[in-house]
Amino acid sequence: MKTTAFTKYHIAAGAKMAEFAGYNMPIEFSGINDEHQTVRTAAGVFDVSHMGEIWVKGPKALELLQRITTNDVTRLHDGKVQYTCMPNGRGGIVDDILVYRIDAETYMLCVNAANTEKDWQHILAEGAKLGMEAGHGKELYNASDEICQLAVQGPLAMKIVQKMCAEPVEEMEYYTFRKMEVAGVRAILSITGYTGSGGCEIYVANEDGDQLWEALWKAGEEFGLKNIGLGARDTLRLEKGFCLYGNDIDDTTSPLEGGLGWITKFVPEKPFIDRELLEQQKAEGVSRKLVGLKLIGRGVPRHGYGIATPEGEVIGQVTSGTMSPSLKIGIALGYVATPYAKVGTKLAVVIRERLIEAEVVKLPFV
Repeated sequence: MKTTAFTKYHIAAGAKMAEFAGYNMPIEFSGINDEHQTVRTAAGVFDVSHMGEIWVKGPKALELLQRITTNDVTRLHDGKVQYTCMPNGRGGIVDDILVYRIDAETYMLCVNAANTEKDWQHILAEGAKLGMEAGHGKELYNASDEICQLAVQGPLAMKIVQKMCAEPVEEMEYYTFRKMEVAGVRAILSITGYTGSGGCEIYVANEDGDQLWEALWKAGEEFGLKNIGLGARDTLRLEKGFCLYGNDIDDTTSPLEGGLGWITKFVPEKPFIDRELLEQQKAEGVSRKLVGLKLIGRGVPRHGYGIATPEGEVIGQVTSGTMSPSLKIGIALGYVATPYAKVGTKLAVVIRERLIEAEVVKLPFV
Protein backbone atom coordinates (compact mmCIF):
# COMPACT_ATOMS: atom_id res chain seq x y z
CA MET A 1 0.00 0.00 0.00
CA LYS A 2 1.25 3.48 -0.89
CA THR A 3 1.50 6.29 1.62
CA THR A 4 1.32 10.06 1.14
CA ALA A 5 3.62 12.74 2.50
CA PHE A 6 1.06 13.24 5.30
CA THR A 7 0.23 9.65 6.30
CA LYS A 8 2.36 9.84 9.44
CA TYR A 9 0.37 12.84 10.65
CA HIS A 10 -2.96 11.05 10.16
CA ILE A 11 -1.79 8.02 12.13
CA ALA A 12 -0.46 10.26 14.91
CA ALA A 13 -3.86 12.01 15.05
CA GLY A 14 -5.61 8.66 15.59
CA ALA A 15 -7.34 8.49 12.22
CA LYS A 16 -9.31 5.44 11.18
CA MET A 17 -7.17 4.33 8.23
CA ALA A 18 -8.09 2.10 5.29
CA GLU A 19 -6.93 1.25 1.77
CA PHE A 20 -8.33 3.52 -0.93
CA ALA A 21 -7.10 3.47 -4.53
CA GLY A 22 -3.95 1.69 -3.42
CA TYR A 23 -3.16 4.23 -0.67
CA ASN A 24 -3.37 4.06 3.12
CA MET A 25 -5.87 6.89 3.61
CA PRO A 26 -7.71 8.43 6.58
CA ILE A 27 -11.43 7.59 6.48
CA GLU A 28 -12.42 9.54 9.58
CA PHE A 29 -10.96 11.35 12.60
CA SER A 30 -13.62 12.73 15.01
CA GLY A 31 -16.55 11.13 13.14
CA ILE A 32 -18.17 11.76 9.77
CA ASN A 33 -21.00 13.99 11.00
CA ASP A 34 -18.70 16.18 13.09
CA GLU A 35 -16.19 16.49 10.24
CA HIS A 36 -18.96 17.22 7.75
CA GLN A 37 -20.36 20.08 9.84
CA THR A 38 -16.87 21.46 10.42
CA VAL A 39 -16.43 21.94 6.66
CA ARG A 40 -19.90 23.42 6.24
CA THR A 41 -19.39 25.95 9.08
CA ALA A 42 -15.64 26.53 9.55
CA ALA A 43 -12.66 24.80 7.87
CA GLY A 44 -11.18 21.37 7.43
CA VAL A 45 -8.18 19.89 5.67
CA PHE A 46 -8.27 16.81 3.45
CA ASP A 47 -5.24 14.86 2.30
CA VAL A 48 -5.96 14.30 -1.40
CA SER A 49 -2.42 13.37 -2.38
CA HIS A 50 -3.75 10.12 -3.86
CA MET A 51 -5.14 12.11 -6.80
CA GLY A 52 -3.09 11.89 -9.99
CA GLU A 53 -1.27 14.69 -11.83
CA ILE A 54 -0.37 14.33 -15.51
CA TRP A 55 1.45 16.96 -17.57
CA VAL A 56 0.63 17.55 -21.25
CA LYS A 57 3.04 19.90 -23.01
CA GLY A 58 4.25 21.05 -26.40
CA PRO A 59 2.80 22.35 -29.68
CA LYS A 60 0.34 19.46 -29.93
CA ALA A 61 -0.92 19.66 -26.33
CA LEU A 62 -4.12 21.52 -27.22
CA GLU A 63 -4.84 19.21 -30.16
CA LEU A 64 -4.53 16.18 -27.90
CA LEU A 65 -6.74 17.64 -25.18
CA GLN A 66 -9.41 18.66 -27.71
CA ARG A 67 -9.38 15.05 -28.91
CA ILE A 68 -9.55 13.26 -25.54
CA THR A 69 -11.91 15.56 -23.57
CA THR A 70 -15.51 16.63 -24.10
CA ASN A 71 -15.21 20.25 -22.94
CA ASP A 72 -13.78 23.01 -25.15
CA VAL A 73 -10.18 23.52 -24.03
CA THR A 74 -9.82 26.58 -26.29
CA ARG A 75 -11.99 28.45 -23.77
CA LEU A 76 -9.21 28.27 -21.19
CA HIS A 77 -6.74 31.08 -20.53
CA ASP A 78 -3.58 31.01 -18.43
CA GLY A 79 -4.53 30.40 -14.79
CA LYS A 80 -7.95 28.91 -15.59
CA VAL A 81 -9.22 25.43 -14.61
CA GLN A 82 -11.81 23.42 -16.52
CA TYR A 83 -13.95 20.46 -15.42
CA THR A 84 -14.32 17.88 -18.18
CA CYS A 85 -14.44 14.17 -18.89
CA MET A 86 -12.66 11.74 -21.20
CA PRO A 87 -14.93 9.55 -23.36
CA ASN A 88 -13.75 5.98 -23.90
CA GLY A 89 -14.71 5.33 -27.52
CA ARG A 90 -17.60 3.08 -26.49
CA GLY A 91 -20.00 5.71 -25.23
CA GLY A 92 -18.71 5.58 -21.64
CA ILE A 93 -16.34 7.69 -19.55
CA VAL A 94 -12.67 6.96 -18.88
CA ASP A 95 -12.61 9.54 -16.09
CA ASP A 96 -13.81 12.98 -15.07
CA ILE A 97 -10.85 15.31 -14.65
CA LEU A 98 -9.66 18.88 -14.15
CA VAL A 99 -7.56 20.63 -16.82
CA TYR A 100 -5.22 23.42 -15.67
CA ARG A 101 -3.83 25.73 -18.36
CA ILE A 102 -0.37 26.96 -17.34
CA ASP A 103 0.24 28.48 -20.78
CA ALA A 104 -0.72 27.79 -24.40
CA GLU A 105 1.54 24.72 -24.56
CA THR A 106 1.51 23.54 -20.94
CA TYR A 107 -1.39 21.86 -19.14
CA MET A 108 -1.73 19.85 -15.94
CA LEU A 109 -4.48 17.26 -15.57
CA CYS A 110 -5.75 16.28 -12.12
CA VAL A 111 -7.29 12.81 -12.37
CA ASN A 112 -9.07 10.45 -9.98
CA ALA A 113 -6.81 8.34 -7.81
CA ALA A 114 -8.22 4.95 -8.78
CA ASN A 115 -8.00 5.85 -12.46
CA THR A 116 -4.50 7.31 -12.65
CA GLU A 117 -2.86 4.38 -14.43
CA LYS A 118 -5.86 3.79 -16.71
CA ASP A 119 -5.96 7.49 -17.63
CA TRP A 120 -2.20 7.56 -18.20
CA GLN A 121 -2.33 4.61 -20.60
CA HIS A 122 -5.26 6.18 -22.47
CA ILE A 123 -3.42 9.51 -22.80
CA LEU A 124 -0.23 7.74 -23.89
CA ALA A 125 -2.09 5.85 -26.63
CA GLU A 126 -3.83 8.95 -27.97
CA GLY A 127 -0.67 11.05 -27.68
CA ALA A 128 1.32 8.47 -29.65
CA LYS A 129 -1.06 9.01 -32.59
CA LEU A 130 0.17 12.61 -32.65
CA GLY A 131 3.84 11.64 -32.23
CA MET A 132 3.99 12.87 -28.64
CA GLU A 133 6.69 11.35 -26.45
CA ALA A 134 6.41 10.32 -22.80
CA GLY A 135 8.88 10.64 -19.95
CA HIS A 136 10.61 13.19 -17.75
CA GLY A 137 11.10 16.39 -19.73
CA LYS A 138 8.95 15.06 -22.59
CA GLU A 139 5.51 16.11 -23.81
CA LEU A 140 3.61 13.64 -21.62
CA TYR A 141 4.64 13.03 -18.02
CA ASN A 142 2.93 11.30 -15.11
CA ALA A 143 4.04 13.23 -12.02
CA SER A 144 1.53 11.62 -9.65
CA ASP A 145 4.10 10.01 -7.35
CA GLU A 146 6.04 13.27 -6.96
CA ILE A 147 3.24 15.60 -5.88
CA CYS A 148 1.19 15.85 -2.69
CA GLN A 149 -2.02 17.79 -2.37
CA LEU A 150 -4.08 19.23 0.47
CA ALA A 151 -7.64 20.49 0.08
CA VAL A 152 -8.53 23.19 2.61
CA GLN A 153 -12.31 23.52 2.52
CA GLY A 154 -14.99 25.52 4.28
CA PRO A 155 -16.11 29.16 4.68
CA LEU A 156 -13.01 30.03 6.75
CA ALA A 157 -10.55 28.13 4.55
CA MET A 158 -9.19 31.06 2.57
CA LYS A 159 -8.65 33.17 5.71
CA ILE A 160 -6.33 30.40 6.89
CA VAL A 161 -4.53 30.01 3.57
CA GLN A 162 -4.13 33.78 3.24
CA LYS A 163 -1.91 33.74 6.33
CA MET A 164 0.56 31.52 4.41
CA CYS A 165 0.64 33.69 1.26
CA ALA A 166 2.41 36.97 0.58
CA GLU A 167 -0.06 38.01 -2.13
CA PRO A 168 -3.85 38.31 -1.76
CA VAL A 169 -5.72 35.07 -2.49
CA GLU A 170 -9.05 35.39 -0.66
CA GLU A 171 -10.82 36.92 -3.67
CA MET A 172 -9.51 34.46 -6.28
CA GLU A 173 -12.28 33.41 -8.68
CA TYR A 174 -13.79 29.93 -8.70
CA TYR A 175 -11.96 27.56 -11.06
CA THR A 176 -8.80 29.64 -11.28
CA PHE A 177 -5.30 28.91 -9.96
CA ARG A 178 -1.90 30.51 -9.43
CA LYS A 179 1.64 29.21 -9.39
CA MET A 180 3.01 30.90 -6.30
CA GLU A 181 4.70 30.42 -2.96
CA VAL A 182 2.56 29.04 -0.16
CA ALA A 183 4.17 28.64 3.26
CA GLY A 184 7.50 29.50 1.64
CA VAL A 185 7.41 26.65 -0.91
CA ARG A 186 6.60 26.55 -4.61
CA ALA A 187 2.99 25.54 -5.08
CA ILE A 188 -0.06 25.56 -7.29
CA LEU A 189 -2.98 27.12 -5.41
CA SER A 190 -6.28 26.13 -7.00
CA ILE A 191 -9.84 27.30 -6.26
CA THR A 192 -11.99 24.32 -7.20
CA GLY A 193 -13.12 21.97 -4.43
CA TYR A 194 -15.35 18.93 -4.00
CA THR A 195 -17.43 20.08 -1.02
CA GLY A 196 -19.38 23.11 -2.22
CA SER A 197 -18.31 25.09 0.85
CA GLY A 198 -15.48 27.11 -0.67
CA GLY A 199 -11.74 26.75 -0.21
CA CYS A 200 -8.78 25.63 -2.24
CA GLU A 201 -6.31 22.90 -3.11
CA ILE A 202 -2.57 23.26 -2.63
CA TYR A 203 -0.21 21.17 -4.77
CA VAL A 204 3.46 20.94 -3.70
CA ALA A 205 6.37 18.55 -4.23
CA ASN A 206 6.42 15.65 -1.78
CA GLU A 207 9.63 16.91 -0.19
CA ASP A 208 7.86 20.18 0.73
CA GLY A 209 4.90 18.44 2.34
CA ASP A 210 6.14 18.72 5.93
CA GLN A 211 6.73 22.46 5.65
CA LEU A 212 3.28 23.02 4.17
CA TRP A 213 1.58 20.83 6.79
CA GLU A 214 3.20 22.55 9.76
CA ALA A 215 2.51 26.03 8.42
CA LEU A 216 -1.12 25.18 7.66
CA TRP A 217 -1.87 23.97 11.18
CA LYS A 218 -0.17 27.00 12.70
CA ALA A 219 -2.25 29.29 10.47
CA GLY A 220 -5.45 27.36 11.13
CA GLU A 221 -5.25 27.15 14.91
CA GLU A 222 -7.23 30.33 15.58
CA PHE A 223 -9.93 29.24 13.13
CA GLY A 224 -10.47 25.77 14.59
CA LEU A 225 -9.05 23.89 11.60
CA LYS A 226 -9.74 20.14 11.77
CA ASN A 227 -8.62 17.01 9.96
CA ILE A 228 -11.27 15.60 7.64
CA GLY A 229 -11.35 12.06 6.24
CA LEU A 230 -12.66 10.53 3.03
CA GLY A 231 -15.93 9.57 4.72
CA ALA A 232 -17.02 13.19 5.15
CA ARG A 233 -15.62 14.03 1.73
CA ASP A 234 -18.22 11.64 0.32
CA THR A 235 -21.19 13.05 2.26
CA LEU A 236 -20.14 16.62 1.45
CA ARG A 237 -19.87 16.02 -2.29
CA LEU A 238 -23.14 14.07 -2.36
CA GLU A 239 -25.10 16.91 -0.72
CA LYS A 240 -23.90 19.11 -3.58
CA GLY A 241 -24.78 16.53 -6.23
CA PHE A 242 -21.18 16.04 -7.40
CA CYS A 243 -20.56 12.77 -9.24
CA LEU A 244 -18.13 10.18 -7.90
CA TYR A 245 -16.36 8.16 -10.58
CA GLY A 246 -16.96 4.46 -10.10
CA ASN A 247 -20.35 5.11 -8.50
CA ASP A 248 -22.31 7.70 -10.48
CA ILE A 249 -20.30 7.67 -13.71
CA ASP A 250 -18.03 5.01 -15.17
CA ASP A 251 -16.99 3.20 -18.35
CA THR A 252 -20.63 2.25 -19.01
CA THR A 253 -22.33 5.65 -18.52
CA SER A 254 -22.36 8.38 -21.15
CA PRO A 255 -21.82 12.02 -20.21
CA LEU A 256 -25.37 12.81 -21.35
CA GLU A 257 -26.87 10.09 -19.15
CA GLY A 258 -24.77 11.28 -16.21
CA GLY A 259 -25.92 14.91 -16.36
CA LEU A 260 -22.66 16.09 -17.91
CA GLY A 261 -24.11 17.54 -21.08
CA TRP A 262 -22.96 20.96 -19.84
CA ILE A 263 -19.32 19.89 -20.27
CA THR A 264 -19.93 18.17 -23.62
CA LYS A 265 -19.32 20.84 -26.26
CA PHE A 266 -20.16 20.09 -29.91
CA VAL A 267 -18.20 23.09 -31.19
CA PRO A 268 -16.51 23.35 -34.61
CA GLU A 269 -13.00 21.92 -34.98
CA LYS A 270 -13.30 19.65 -31.92
CA PRO A 271 -13.30 16.05 -33.21
CA PHE A 272 -13.38 14.48 -29.77
CA ILE A 273 -13.69 10.75 -29.13
CA ASP A 274 -17.34 9.56 -29.32
CA ARG A 275 -18.53 12.90 -30.70
CA GLU A 276 -20.81 11.34 -33.34
CA LEU A 277 -22.31 8.90 -30.87
CA LEU A 278 -22.95 11.61 -28.29
CA GLU A 279 -24.42 13.94 -30.91
CA GLN A 280 -26.82 11.12 -31.82
CA GLN A 281 -27.72 10.67 -28.14
CA LYS A 282 -28.37 14.38 -27.81
CA ALA A 283 -30.64 14.36 -30.86
CA GLU A 284 -32.54 11.17 -30.02
CA GLY A 285 -32.46 11.36 -26.23
CA VAL A 286 -31.11 8.82 -23.75
CA SER A 287 -32.99 5.93 -22.17
CA ARG A 288 -31.85 6.66 -18.61
CA LYS A 289 -30.75 9.70 -16.62
CA LEU A 290 -28.94 10.39 -13.36
CA VAL A 291 -31.28 12.09 -10.88
CA GLY A 292 -31.27 13.33 -7.30
CA LEU A 293 -33.66 11.68 -4.85
CA LYS A 294 -34.85 12.85 -1.44
CA LEU A 295 -36.44 10.22 0.76
CA ILE A 296 -39.81 11.21 2.16
CA GLY A 297 -40.05 8.03 4.22
CA ARG A 298 -37.48 7.00 6.81
CA GLY A 299 -34.44 5.10 5.61
CA VAL A 300 -30.92 5.38 4.26
CA PRO A 301 -30.46 4.71 0.54
CA ARG A 302 -27.28 2.87 -0.40
CA HIS A 303 -25.35 2.09 -3.56
CA GLY A 304 -27.05 -0.72 -5.48
CA TYR A 305 -30.53 -0.32 -3.97
CA GLY A 306 -33.37 -0.45 -6.47
CA ILE A 307 -35.38 2.62 -7.47
CA ALA A 308 -39.02 1.84 -8.19
CA THR A 309 -42.34 3.40 -9.07
CA PRO A 310 -44.75 3.82 -6.13
CA GLU A 311 -46.38 0.59 -7.34
CA GLY A 312 -43.11 -1.31 -7.04
CA GLU A 313 -41.89 -1.56 -10.64
CA VAL A 314 -38.08 -1.24 -10.53
CA ILE A 315 -36.99 1.46 -13.01
CA GLY A 316 -33.46 2.23 -11.82
CA GLN A 317 -30.74 1.90 -9.22
CA VAL A 318 -29.10 4.04 -6.55
CA THR A 319 -25.46 4.88 -7.35
CA SER A 320 -24.66 6.98 -4.25
CA GLY A 321 -26.70 7.43 -1.10
CA THR A 322 -26.41 8.53 2.51
CA MET A 323 -28.20 10.12 5.45
CA SER A 324 -27.55 13.81 4.81
CA PRO A 325 -25.79 15.33 7.85
CA SER A 326 -27.20 18.74 6.93
CA LEU A 327 -30.80 17.77 6.08
CA LYS A 328 -31.17 14.76 8.42
CA ILE A 329 -32.94 12.81 5.68
CA GLY A 330 -31.88 10.17 3.17
CA ILE A 331 -30.55 11.48 -0.14
CA ALA A 332 -29.30 9.67 -3.21
CA LEU A 333 -28.12 9.86 -6.79
CA GLY A 334 -29.24 7.16 -9.16
CA TYR A 335 -30.17 6.28 -12.71
CA VAL A 336 -33.82 5.96 -13.68
CA ALA A 337 -35.61 5.36 -16.95
CA THR A 338 -35.94 8.78 -18.63
CA PRO A 339 -39.77 9.08 -18.30
CA TYR A 340 -39.29 9.09 -14.51
CA ALA A 341 -36.47 11.67 -14.39
CA LYS A 342 -38.57 14.85 -14.18
CA VAL A 343 -38.21 16.91 -10.98
CA GLY A 344 -41.18 16.29 -8.72
CA THR A 345 -41.75 12.69 -9.83
CA LYS A 346 -42.79 10.49 -6.92
CA LEU A 347 -40.76 7.27 -6.72
CA ALA A 348 -39.55 4.83 -4.07
CA VAL A 349 -36.26 3.29 -2.98
CA VAL A 350 -36.27 -0.42 -2.22
CA ILE A 351 -34.75 -0.80 1.27
CA ARG A 352 -34.86 -4.27 2.85
CA GLU A 353 -37.67 -5.27 0.48
CA ARG A 354 -39.75 -2.27 1.53
CA LEU A 355 -40.74 0.63 -0.73
CA ILE A 356 -39.58 3.86 0.95
CA GLU A 357 -41.25 6.92 -0.58
CA ALA A 358 -38.93 9.32 -2.43
CA GLU A 359 -39.10 12.25 -4.82
CA VAL A 360 -36.92 13.40 -7.72
CA VAL A 361 -35.45 16.79 -6.78
CA LYS A 362 -33.30 19.43 -8.41
CA LEU A 363 -29.63 19.31 -7.48
CA PRO A 364 -27.84 20.30 -5.32
CA PHE A 365 -29.57 18.92 -2.23
CA VAL A 366 -28.21 21.75 -0.05
